[in-house]
This record gives sequence, structure tokens and C-alpha cells, in this order.
Amino acid sequence: MYPILALTGPRQSGKTTLLKELFPDFRYISLENPDNRNFASTDPNGFLEEFHSKVIFDEVQRVPELFSYLQSSVDDRNREMGLYVLSGSQNFHLMHSITQSLAGRVAIFKLFPLDFNEMKGAQLMKNDFIDLSIKGFYPGVYDRNIPPKVFYSNYIETYLNRDIGELVAIRDLKLFQNFIALCATRAGQLLNLNGLANECGISQPTAKAWLSALDQSYITFQLHPYYKNFSKRIIKTPKLYFYDTGLLCHLLKINSREKLIKNPIKGAVFENMMIAEYVKQMHHQNNAQDIWYWRDVSGNEVDLLVDHGENLEIIEFKATQTIKSDMFDSLTKFETISQLPNLDKKLIYSGTASQKRSIGRLVSWKDFGVSSE
Repeated sequence: MYPILALTGPRQSGKTTLLKELFPDFRYISLENPDNRNFASTDPNGFLEEFHSKVIFDEVQRVPELFSYLQSSVDDRNREMGLYVLSGSQNFHLMHSITQSLAGRVAIFKLFPLDFNEMKGAQLMKNDFIDLSIKGFYPGVYDRNIPPKVFYSNYIETYLNRDIGELVAIRDLKLFQNFIALCATRAGQLLNLNGLANECGISQPTAKAWLSALDQSYITFQLHPYYKNFSKRIIKTPKLYFYDTGLLCHLLKINSREKLIKNPIKGAVFENMMIAEYVKQMHHQNNAQDIWYWRDVSGNEVDLLVDHGENLEIIEFKATQTIKSDMFDSLTKFETISQLPNLDKKLIYSGTASQKRSIGRLVSWKDFGVSSE
């Protein structure tokens, strides 16, 4: 237990709803509210005297000067547990303030859009990944029955542009939106910042800063390569992914089953959805693990590797319901090259039946996750 609990994650992922349900006896104070924000910034001592314990401070990164006073408030009470809950949607500002003032005093959790387990619990899971990929996993799409096109258009206009603008200076909003769309076309691919910058018409440092802002705002993330001494001819460039495929499909202008089924990017969307799912489940279960991808210069590749300590889980994703034996080739190739023992080989596909085969395990996409056996 800690004196302070902090919950971060993308906007509209349900942080406020969750915290109000988990802490019904806590007062809720939003620092998006100008009056609350002015009170906290101009008179932090008086603010914390008024809200001295059992309080949820939402969007607390809006008042960074409050963190030092929170530290004093906690320390003055001999680190009494469970005093405050902090919530914020900008990872950079929130984590910077926590690191500067509240190190050792706060437990940090992340909440992302709905994962498969939550979808199943709410009876929202489908047998077909196509529709689910397009609709995405933000609670608002389901709770308020908002069409994905409307939800994601508003999401970009209302939240994304403002949040990114608070992290980096953006003079041309249309150019930035073009940059995000170009990032979407590279989902599941090796990240080539120079190529991305050139195609967008911006400098490489600008592309790097904008991509970092997308990462800090929980829009994109990067999966880094796994490389050990068994081969020096290994690709060492990260791959780019989006946390939510609904936003990804919206940026790709894919708004119907037909468009996704016929699109060559279907496999990349499936891979993105599954890797994002693993990341979401890790954080929602507070079960952080080391994950990578692997690729060599000959084009041999494994989509996801998970280090469990005693064994290495190697995973390939295929957006098909028809399985052929050669789909396991990348897994057996890695096994041959690495000569590592205790490899747990899995092929995740878009069908519904899971099977154990001599060459590895075939797992339905619906059964995939951190707890899958």
C-alpha cells in the first residue's frame, strides 16, 4: 500500500468511471475545472487543507506545482496510506512530476481501452476480428453507442490535437494530422524516421518529437527488437504500433468490413490488435513482462517474444482461418537459429478453435492474452 495511487492512460479509456467505482467514499476533484485549477495553483496549502485526504485529483498534471505540496502533506502524516488518488492522461507531465516530487510515495497503474477479458465480461466480444478492429476498444463507442467514425473524428479534434500541442509546438495542424495518418500506414512495420519525415515534408528531429508526443499521449508505442549473441545479423530497428485499432482504421479510412477484408493491410491490423492486446492485459493485470519482436537481415521474423524467465514464448500472428503447416516456419527457424531451450511456440490465427500440435500451439485470437495457456 502507498499513500498515493496514480492512474494514467489515454483519454476516454474510462479512468474517471473506474476510480469513482473503486473509491466511492473519495471526493472527486477535476483539475480541468478552471476554478479548481486556480485554487490549487494559487493557494496549494489552502487547497490541500480543504481536500486533505480521500480525494481523487483528476487531470492532476494540469497543476504541476501541486506535487511538491502533496509530498509535504504525505510526509507530515508519517506516510499514512491511501490518502490521495491521482489521475492524468499525459504520461510525460504526470510521470515527470511524480519522479520529481513523489518517488517512493506512489503506486502507478495504467488503464488502456478495453481488453478482451473486459469485452467478454461485458458480452461485447465478437467471433470475427474484422468488425472489432474497426470499432475499436474505447468504452465510449459501446456505452454511448457512438459510430466509430464520429467517435474517432471527435477524439482527434477534441483531445489528440490539444494534448499533443501541449507537449510539442505544432504550427501546422494539418501537417501534423497528415503525420499521424502516415504513421498509421506504417503500423506493424519497421520504424523509418527519415522516410516518415521525408514523406511528410518535415525534418527528422520534428518527426522524432511528434512521434514521442504520440507515445506519451498513449496513441502509439514501439516494440523493440530481441537480439542476442547467437546472431549479429539482426535488425535493431523498433516497430510501430497503435494502442487502439479503431483509431488506426479511422486514420487509414477503413470504415467497413469490405474495405478491411480486401485491404492488404489486414494482416498488419490483426497483428497490431493482438500485440496491443498483450500490452493492455499486462498493464491491466499489473503483470509487466519483457516483450520484443525478432527479425534478421534475411527476412526471418517472429512477431512477438515474451520472456517468462524459465522459458521464452515466441508468437506469430496470421489473419486467416485456414492454417497451413508452413505458417509455423518462422517459429521453427528461430528455434534453429537461436538454439534456445524451452521455447513455447504459438501461432495465433483468426479462427475460433485452439489446438495443440506437435510443431507448436494453434491459438484462437479470442483466447490470446497474458493468461493464455
